[in-house]
Amino acid sequence: MEMNSFYLSRVLGRKILTRDRKVVGKVKDLGIRNQLKTPRVEAIKVKTSDGIIFISSKNISINKEDGQYVIICDEIKNSDSKDIMFLAHHVLDKQIIDVNGRKVVRVNDIRLANLVSGIFIVAVDIGTEGVLRRIGVAKPLMKMGLKVSNKLILWNDVETIFSSNENIMLSKTYNKLSILHPSDLADIIEDFDGNTGMKIFSSLDNAKAADVLEQMEEDAQLNLINNLSTDKVADILEEMPADEVADILDGLSEHKAEELLNNMEKESSDEVRELMEYEDNEVGSLMSTEYISLKSDLTIEEAINILRKLKPEEDEMYCIYVVDNNNKLIGTLSLRDIIISDSKDKLDNIMNRNFAYILDKDDIHELIKIVSKYNLLAVPIVNNEMNLLGNVIINDIIYELLKTKRRIG
Repeated sequence: MEMNSFYLSRVLGRKILTRDRKVVGKVKDLGIRNQLKTPRVEAIKVKTSDGIIFISSKNISINKEDGQYVIICDEIKNSDSKDIMFLAHHVLDKQIIDVNGRKVVRVNDIRLANLVSGIFIVAVDIGTEGVLRRIGVAKPLMKMGLKVSNKLILWNDVETIFSSNENIMLSKTYNKLSILHPSDLADIIEDFDGNTGMKIFSSLDNAKAADVLEQMEEDAQLNLINNLSTDKVADILEEMPADEVADILDGLSEHKAEELLNNMEKESSDEVRELMEYEDNEVGSLMSTEYISLKSDLTIEEAINILRKLKPEEDEMYCIYVVDNNNKLIGTLSLRDIIISDSKDKLDNIMNRNFAYILDKDDIHELIKIVSKYNLLAVPIVNNEMNLLGNVIINDIIYELLKTKRRIG
């Protein structure tokens, strides 16, 4: 009886026979090319009395006779093993990324489909049953009424991670990772060993890598930065808000921080250097230079056109700042103010002139008091001449409070 599906563990170590039932050898592994959505087994790795050979899967049939797997080889013809991913060697017992579950899991077995058109990999088994199946006790335990967890993940929902010494390049190895939220991806990278995490991180484009780096724990950030090339790290840091970069560089040695700053674009590095000059307890150390400021003589229509062109992030829209021609802060606006006003109105006529602000050299505790008192999502930061320097959003304030709590604890 031909099998419609089977597990890899059921055929590993099985004898391969010719049609006249002579032993060819034992199955060592099944190899696939991973370019297809459902990859097909291309080669069977076989241990013979004369050594290892690779047989084309087209010459193989897998049947079940009297409850036992029987593997028949119609023709012993060597198969090309170049660029083949072998399932037992490269996938079984390896860590993988469950993209849907957003976590790192271990492959305990592999499910394959035995069709007329070939043998195809269908899913990986990450459940307890996969482990018990491999040691030969799954069926006896289930016959005794023991419930065993069985969890399959479709191959298309899996990203396989290869160790750096495997000379295999697959175009789709990491492509699904880009759909994950940066926080999830940061957690996944931190769950892997350093080398594998580095490989995943290095596969991301600079913008995505910047988002992920922001979400990582400080130790993981420093590990990546110290092991990547200076040019690569500098390119990633240029994609990040200056205040986030300043926080990261504060944890590095002075020499390393200076090396990275020198490799960044001058405009970006100058912003970071200015922020790094503030003491840890000063408001300026939390300041973001990512904010929206508009001139007071603009009309609502002109302001909307500018916002459409800038396409600011959501947290940059918590508050819109109005400045004069000398960049002095003279008012604030909400997005609601802009939407409900007439398109011909000037910002100067609708802005809020009675607003809360804080000096860049003030103590962080004063900032927390202002946010609590006025229930603000963002606070503008100015110097003694009321020049607008930046702002602090509520997210950064909460993060600072959590850091303080951890230090005290």
